[in-house]
Amino acid sequence: MEENLLNLAGRIVVVSGAAGGGIGTTITHLIARAGATVVAVGRSRANLDRHIAPLISQGLSITPLAADAQTEAGVAAVMERVRATRGELYGLVNVAGGAAPSTWGRCTRLSRADWQALFSQNLDSMFFMSGAVAAELRTQGRPGSLVSISSISGVNSAPFHVGYGAAKAAMLSVVRTMALELALEGIRVNAVAPGPTATPASTTYVGDDPERDRRAIPMGRRGRPEEIAGAVLFLLSDLSSYITGQCLIVDGGINLRWSHLAPDNTPAFLKDEAFRAAMKR
Repeated sequence: MEENLLNLAGRIVVVSGAAGGGIGTTITHLIARAGATVVAVGRSRANLDRHIAPLISQGLSITPLAADAQTEAGVAAVMERVRATRGELYGLVNVAGGAAPSTWGRCTRLSRADWQALFSQNLDSMFFMSGAVAAELRTQGRPGSLVSISSISGVNSAPFHVGYGAAKAAMLSVVRTMALELALEGIRVNAVAPGPTATPASTTYVGDDPERDRRAIPMGRRGRPEEIAGAVLFLLSDLSSYITGQCLIVDGGINLRWSHLAPDNTPAFLKDEAFRAAMKR
């Protein structure tokens, strides 16, 4: 029987930002199903009870931990729990991040406090959690895989969301640099950049409008959390053993669409509809 290269049995994987009920929770579920022992980190004990406890009741190997990855004490608590967990430390998924509604607006109106909060929430937590896990892997002389959730806002421009986009873009710079520094020790560092994804958190900004999604997204719909989780599992697994310093964009094709394209991806400036129809045949 061929080896299952997606199998994470015996490996400890930390998921920072596991308890929001969206992408982080779905990642936790999927990699636990792949055999990993997951240290599921969330700031809210109530959210851990709501979203992670049901996964544990299914018999999955998940250890919940209430800790704030934005703080030194929180990072230390995560590493203490990792050392007390049976198995071999192998991976980290940084999901923690986001942006308060008040941080949306023109670049000329973003306050210094909001800018700093966005970087703390999205970049600092990722950097210091990654550094702590990488340091522990180096101490143990073990290889590993670190994956961080960026955003298409960090790959291109982020109009009216400049602080969030800048923090997510900076994350990709950190990924590339850490990947080079750690490559010879077998520690891989990558990112996943989701496009619009249907999660509980997304309802803060996005209403349900299938027709709008069809016009805006080449694949005609928003992503599902399990589609982001699948990309993360791939980057954690031995299937991606020669991949490091990369950003896997999972956005239904949004980054490919030029601004002059119509909803059917033909040039919007064409005046001859018969010619447009002929192109599509």
